[in-house]
Amino acid sequence: MGFILKLLLTAIITYVLARFLPGAHLGGFTDAILLVIVLAILNAVLKPILKILGFPITVLTLGLFLLVINAVIVLLADWLLAGFKLDGFLSALIFSVALSLVTSVVDMVID
Repeated sequence: MGFILKLLLTAIITYVLARFLPGAHLGGFTDAILLVIVLAILNAVLKPILKILGFPITVLTLGLFLLVINAVIVLLADWLLAGFKLDGFLSALIFSVALSLVTSVVDMVID
């Protein structure tokens, strides 16, 4: 039950962020649910690989390269989904940072 609640809350957050942030375009709530699922899969499969490959750069930038990795994951989700579009890398970076911050607050409240 907790998984479904987190999925729906994250989809609602994603939908609201796409409406308010410049450069992020989301078709509807169904696309928001699909986006959350695709982001979860990409974060589970691809993100650890990118973290390992980018470890030297992450150390040199004192962890700021992880923001770039998050933005790349969001850009990949943009490429995979027809109902979600971003205007560029900066939009992906802003969207990923905002989504991470709001989702972490919701996770603290639910857990």
